[in-house]
Amino acid sequence: MPKNPNSKSKSVKRDEPMTGAMKFFLAGCVAELYLLIVRRFYVNGTALQQIAWYDKYLRVLTGAGLVVLVVGLVLSLLWRADKKKQVLGWYVLGAGVFLAGSSALILKMNAPAVKLLTVVVPVVMLLGILWSLYDRECALALTILCATLIVLWVCRNELDSMYIGTYVKVLAVLYIVVVAAVALLAKTGKLSKLLPPSADTLPVYAACGLSVVAMAVALVSSSAAFYVMWGLAIVVFALAVYYTVKQL
Repeated sequence: MPKNPNSKSKSVKRDEPMTGAMKFFLAGCVAELYLLIVRRFYVNGTALQQIAWYDKYLRVLTGAGLVVLVVGLVLSLLWRADKKKQVLGWYVLGAGVFLAGSSALILKMNAPAVKLLTVVVPVVMLLGILWSLYDRECALALTILCATLIVLWVCRNELDSMYIGTYVKVLAVLYIVVVAAVALLAKTGKLSKLLPPSADTLPVYAACGLSVVAMAVALVSSSAAFYVMWGLAIVVFALAVYYTVKQL
């Protein structure tokens, strides 16, 4: 008879976070590979290649993504009783959302969309790994700060645009509202699914406060957004190093 009959179940529990992190890593690599292919043949391709991608391939990929999205949604609903199968349905749903959303965005914004997505995908991949391995308050705080960096990057490049500048300003204001709502929900304890009762909410408050200040500065001046973005990136790097050492 084994000395510790629960050792197998404990080993499985220890392996679950690493398995989740590897899934995020592989999904991020596949998504980035897709974007690199689009960059090679659409953004940096010849005129004929660009026309072919714009008129045919991106539209087909958008439609294919919508089909995958619907299939994933149906599977998730059908497999509600079986959590393992439902997770598979969520993966299919996520793949469809990315394929359809990224292809449609590239059709709308062309090269700037590819540039933005090639930054967003690695960030989301790293955040997924953080949520799999690190404490909830750490993962949530870094998620807020990384999302702020992405919005700041958009403001830095498009806030003064005569075409989409107004939409970017609206996006920035809405993001400030969302961040403030997250801080309020964390204070009232209504983020129990993200933050357990024992979690330290101070990092979340700090991340929300820094994000609101950074976005307010960006709305005043797109040039200042560049320096704010770098300052916030240093904060993110320092926090990531701190929490990594703490986790170890």
